[in-house]
Amino acid sequence: MNIYFACSITGGRADESIYTHLVNALQADGHEVPTADIAGPAVHMAEHVHTPEFVYERDVEWIRACDALVAEVSTPSHGVGYEIAYALEHSKPVLCLYREGVTVSKMITGNHRAGLIVQSYKNENEASGLIISFLSSL
Repeated sequence: MNIYFACSITGGRADESIYTHLVNALQADGHEVPTADIAGPAVHMAEHVHTPEFVYERDVEWIRACDALVAEVSTPSHGVGYEIAYALEHSKPVLCLYREGVTVSKMITGNHRAGLIVQSYKNENEASGLIISFLSSL
């Protein structure tokens, strides 16, 4: 499957190792992840060379082309929130994951729209298991 992975870039990178683990798990399971580069430490350098318009157009095209969107939402991000809403408006299934104990926006946790699943996890392995379960249910 083609999976759009969303995570915080400018909002903070404290969870970068989790992002990398999740993208690696997706790829190891045979999924295509066009956003794989955002999980790693070179993301700021790679994105710095692009205009905001380029990033917007590229990312919405990737969302339109994806089979599902998986978002790690432990670190607040305007962009990730936008990507989640965009995916839902285009009838894409969305899984939002966050570390247990982290406060997540009620705009995410209070949304019971069809196609959106929001789950907490205790560790990276549980998170990757939740992703695999979500994708196998599609």
